[in-house]
Amino acid sequence: MEYILLKFSRIVFGFLILLVVSCKNDSKVKNVEITEFDTKPNIVIIYADDLGYGELGAYGATEIKTPNIDMLANGGLRFTNGYASSATCTPSRYALLTGIYPWRNKRAKILPGTAPLIIDTAQNTIPKMLKKQGYHTGIVGKWHLGLGSGDVNWNKRIAPGPNEVGFDYSHILAATQDRVPTVYIEDGRVVNLDPNDPIQVSYEKNFEGEPTGLENPEMLKMKWHHGHNNSIVNGIPRIGFMKGGEAAKWVDEDMADYFLADAQNYVKEHKDNPFFLYYAMQQPHVPRTPNKRFVGSSGMGPRGDVIVEADWMIGEFIKTLEKEGILENTLIIFSSDNGPVINDGYYDEAVEKLGNHKPAGQLRGGKYSLFEAGTKVPFFTYWKGHIEPAVSDAMVSQLDLFSSLASLVNSKDRTNDSQELIDLFLGKTDNGRDEMVIEAASRTAFRQGDWAMIPPYKGPAVAKQVNIELGNAKDYQLYNLKEDISQQNNLAGNNPEKLQEMISAFEAIRGTKKEKVQQLELK
Repeated sequence: MEYILLKFSRIVFGFLILLVVSCKNDSKVKNVEITEFDTKPNIVIIYADDLGYGELGAYGATEIKTPNIDMLANGGLRFTNGYASSATCTPSRYALLTGIYPWRNKRAKILPGTAPLIIDTAQNTIPKMLKKQGYHTGIVGKWHLGLGSGDVNWNKRIAPGPNEVGFDYSHILAATQDRVPTVYIEDGRVVNLDPNDPIQVSYEKNFEGEPTGLENPEMLKMKWHHGHNNSIVNGIPRIGFMKGGEAAKWVDEDMADYFLADAQNYVKEHKDNPFFLYYAMQQPHVPRTPNKRFVGSSGMGPRGDVIVEADWMIGEFIKTLEKEGILENTLIIFSSDNGPVINDGYYDEAVEKLGNHKPAGQLRGGKYSLFEAGTKVPFFTYWKGHIEPAVSDAMVSQLDLFSSLASLVNSKDRTNDSQELIDLFLGKTDNGRDEMVIEAASRTAFRQGDWAMIPPYKGPAVAKQVNIELGNAKDYQLYNLKEDISQQNNLAGNNPEKLQEMISAFEAIRGTKKEKVQQLELK
């Protein structure tokens, strides 16, 4: 009997040992699942400027070659219903970084180069949120969210700016390539500034003796079409007046290489710890000034050439991530601030050499427009080894990056306008947002499900100088995008119940107060 009990006890003991070992092993497996992102990925947002829905091969372009961007788009999760918040640049950039609808901030509109910072320094932003989670944060490229508090002295440290709203490092152009001041600013200081040649900037009047595009056409290598006839820099007339700072002025044709080199250096310097890089490119915004290596590369003139140039720059940037051994630990998000515009202020043969290229694809409108082409843009996520190649029809907004990235890095920060869609961005679900308000030059419209609704607005139906339909009409417009992607059939009169449903949902977010519509600035 004792022998039997002894043997039984050994069997029980052995079983318990196996159970403990099994539980430990199972715990390890579960721990891997729970801590899948404990090694926090680097995060890179590559943001194009005025790039339309139909500009890339991955989105159906046949007349222009973008192999490097296509590799990322086709190797990641490509959205067919990805949206910028707005049909112009500053509002979209505000929404991207803050996760807040830009129409909630009356200052979030196209800004002059002298505008004060429109992001409150107490406001949360993607870089601020990520800094709290141990990330180093940097911006390289276009800013256009204002600098300083009103009267900027360009000859001293310029603040507040990107560094005061969450970026540890910033190397930017203040506004746009077609606006003064035409200088680079690194961590608040103008690069290569000669103190004996101080910078002066005005958007009100010229400085005595300074040539302008309007008065000195003989000095121009690029002629202005509209809105770009003030100070001349590098033979290109700009918006706004500038004097001084000769040694600090950029060379337009070198800008893409300049910012690429800085983005690459940023990666090399911070590869050993988690980093967030906002790589804000200037292409294909005007003036389109490709480096001589890319002149003629597209057959479509400077506009096509700078898209080819941007694609090459992105390819070189990806090579840097690979060479530094961090591509597999880097989440890349690509999109554009708004839809396309062909003639946006200069005679650069963009219209004449467009050929069969369709920058907006099948979409109606473009930059400045409430129609789909104003805000529906290329939008994809890429993370080698983590995101399976796929195409998603889910609706997603750049607004959603704030809360989604917060979820990715285990931050509790959220905003009411930004939806937490990290599983969608990583390809784990196909559930996107149900509705959103879109904006174009202070006018707003509504997207819900397969439907788009545009309220009545006064003003021209077409912005003739840029040849873009704006979406203005005296009556409501209602479109079923699933059946009518090009928005040719207004169903508002035939489907009053659906129209009222859309109006009610729109007003629940936007409010019922009629906002004053700002005059459209084609700049």
